[in-house]
Amino acid sequence: MNSSKKYCNSLTEYSRFLTREVNIGDLKMGGLNPIRVQSMTTTDTMDTMATVEQSIRMIKAGCELVRITAPSMNEAKNLEVIKKELVARGYNTPICADIHFTPNAAEFAARVIEKVRVNPGNYADKKKFETIDYTDAAYESELERIRNRFTPLVKICKEYGTAMRIGTNHGSLSDRILSRYGDTPLGMVESALEFLRICEDNDYFNIVISMKASNTQVMVQAYRLLVAKMIETNRNYPLHLGVTEAGDGEDGRIKSAVGIGTLLEDGLGDTIRVSLTEEPEYEIPVAKLLAERYSERKGHKAIKEITTDLPYDPFEFNRNVTKEIINIGNHNVPRVIADYSMKPEVTAASLFGVGYNYSVPLDKWNLTDMAVDYLFLGDNKINFEIPGTLGLIYNSQSWLTEKNKDRSYPLFCGEEYFTTKDRSTELNFVAVTIEVLTNEFIQKIKNEKTVCLVFDSFNKHTMPELRRMAIELKLNDCQLPFIIKCNYANLNEEKFQLYSSTDIGGLLLDGYGDGVWIKQKDCVSTQVCNSTAFGILQATRSRISKTEYISCPSCGRTLFDLQETTQKIRERTDHLKGIKIGIMGCIVNGPGEMADADYGYVGTGVGKISLYKGKEVVKKNVTSDTAVDELIDLIKEHGDWVEKVS
Repeated sequence: MNSSKKYCNSLTEYSRFLTREVNIGDLKMGGLNPIRVQSMTTTDTMDTMATVEQSIRMIKAGCELVRITAPSMNEAKNLEVIKKELVARGYNTPICADIHFTPNAAEFAARVIEKVRVNPGNYADKKKFETIDYTDAAYESELERIRNRFTPLVKICKEYGTAMRIGTNHGSLSDRILSRYGDTPLGMVESALEFLRICEDNDYFNIVISMKASNTQVMVQAYRLLVAKMIETNRNYPLHLGVTEAGDGEDGRIKSAVGIGTLLEDGLGDTIRVSLTEEPEYEIPVAKLLAERYSERKGHKAIKEITTDLPYDPFEFNRNVTKEIINIGNHNVPRVIADYSMKPEVTAASLFGVGYNYSVPLDKWNLTDMAVDYLFLGDNKINFEIPGTLGLIYNSQSWLTEKNKDRSYPLFCGEEYFTTKDRSTELNFVAVTIEVLTNEFIQKIKNEKTVCLVFDSFNKHTMPELRRMAIELKLNDCQLPFIIKCNYANLNEEKFQLYSSTDIGGLLLDGYGDGVWIKQKDCVSTQVCNSTAFGILQATRSRISKTEYISCPSCGRTLFDLQETTQKIRERTDHLKGIKIGIMGCIVNGPGEMADADYGYVGTGVGKISLYKGKEVVKKNVTSDTAVDELIDLIKEHGDWVEKVS
């Protein structure tokens, strides 16, 4: 791999990036230690007993580090009380204070608990969304101001043996950083490095770094770029992984797995926080499932190393250029293939799970936003008129016996494509594994005008093997479109969602893949499999099929019931395809954290909400009783509303 693009030990062999060991009380993080899991309380920090009880529930679920917000000196002081109560009950799990705008609170907390988290975007800066044209001298002057503000905390942490997380968030980059570097992953990295250099100048190294964003593309690129910068400068600080404001339920799990899992695949990450808009103890099992998958990853089937320059940029999204065949490839959105090959019978009613509802009285099909593009039938047959938007894929021999070949296409296995003359004149699917996809095979097939490849992998290290196959096409200048196919068996629903999101999401984030095909046996229902496929496409911003909610996971700063409010907004707006709505508990996780949301609902006081269009506040101090209605009115006012079809 080209040294300028190197961000991990290997793109083909699983190997954790070795970081320095950091001490957080008795907890050791980084180095050769396991990937640690953590979460954050949602209670009022001044409510000692509620915070203690919730912390205990988190710890019992497996939480190894409890983060608690300390927005002011009062909360920082109460952390000491909370810590003493936990110890008295027999719990020595370290505590991390979450600090944003209040250096004095951080300085106090650093003396009484094991870790402080500071956000470079708002610890010493204020955000006004102003663009400032800095001279080099003026910029250096700003850095000196930050040094003077931040150094006292660094010295306290060093004196007391307290750990620190320098936690950059995409949505809260300072105006100073935005003015110089733009709203970019590089800006996120430089924001952290500015604070890191101050720590190092004071011989303080007990540091963890994070690069969190609600946009999975930005998040993955920022972490990769950070590691690349560390490799260049002989640094190796542990990484805290997380996708901010992932949301709840299926969407939150898929989005978290796409971002976190993509990095874990390449051996990056020393601790995980899954940010769900749910009770914090529910985050822990998800984080554990993501981390534990890699405890058995070593010893996977070998994948050929990459010895040439990478033919794509891992720090910037560019969709891979492929040919267009009917509706696959080129500028078409990635297509979804549903696997019906193992069903005992395929009926019109059985298409309900993949977005097609047949009305008998009206004799017509109704399509949802998650209607698949193709059905793989294998050797199955159908005896009904299919919807006009649906294509059928058969095993090649079964396709030959089909009388009606309209919108039906054969699937060949590798070399079989070249041994038969009976092909479709429009579209032929050719399944290949990494063993089949040799340079000779690629050269033989690359100029075929009707071929769409199906990348298949049974390697335990699935995503890197599929990525290696994509790189082989690029290196051979082959622009055939290809479908990402993954295979799962005997997994529960949560594992199925997390594993498939990781394996497929990582490729889509690198711009690879013209379609998704998930084959599963004894895992989930057809409907869940389908919604997972579309959820992965949504989480990677590859294909938008539903409303996206950028919803923070609640904390002691939250000024309303986030879970209840998110559900109310979802019930009213979940039919608005492609709209992004940010739902933030407070101004800390407000307009900045919403990043690229179209509309925002932000708590500004008890019972008070501010509504945003993009990053601009348009209504202040709306009562929470009417705020959801006024949000709907705002969406209507800007022409993004459509009525829900019953």
